[in-house]
Amino acid sequence: MSASLSAKIEGILFTATAPLSARQLAKLTGAKDAEIAAALTALEERYTDDASGLVVIHRGAEVILATKPELGELMRSFLKEQVSGELTRPQLETLTIIAYRGPVTKAELELIRGVICSLIVRNLLMRGLIDERQDAAMHTEVYEPSFEFLRYLGVKSTAVLPQYEELHKHPDIEAVLGAPTPS
Repeated sequence: MSASLSAKIEGILFTATAPLSARQLAKLTGAKDAEIAAALTALEERYTDDASGLVVIHRGAEVILATKPELGELMRSFLKEQVSGELTRPQLETLTIIAYRGPVTKAELELIRGVICSLIVRNLLMRGLIDERQDAAMHTEVYEPSFEFLRYLGVKSTAVLPQYEELHKHPDIEAVLGAPTPS
């Protein structure tokens, strides 16, 4: 059974780390602009009652899925706990990959780790440990350690991390990513 267009858009918006345009949603789903608009309207209508804690927010041509404003205090409390708590093992693994391989795409992270990393990346971004930027050459977002991460470790750059040269271009990781290994 195939998911409806509204369900596909809902899933994409739930997973996205930044607002998306209707054009991006159309490209990702293969739907026409009018179909995207109708699916977004259907999502908005579904979220209007009190049974949902979500809302679709529009800003110009972009759209994002967010929690309803009346849940603001609860969300602030939850996020404060999430951001100030200890990093989980998967978060540490992801952060280590970004530190040693960065800049790295989400797809590369997921190939290396073997699991979807969207929520972990979002959490690391919220904590200020990584930065996200658009890579013009790859036409996608890449992640790299933030200045806050470097300051926390007390290093000038990731190149001074233990075994950086050995791990930055490790042959096993290069093989996973499909890059040619150096001779």
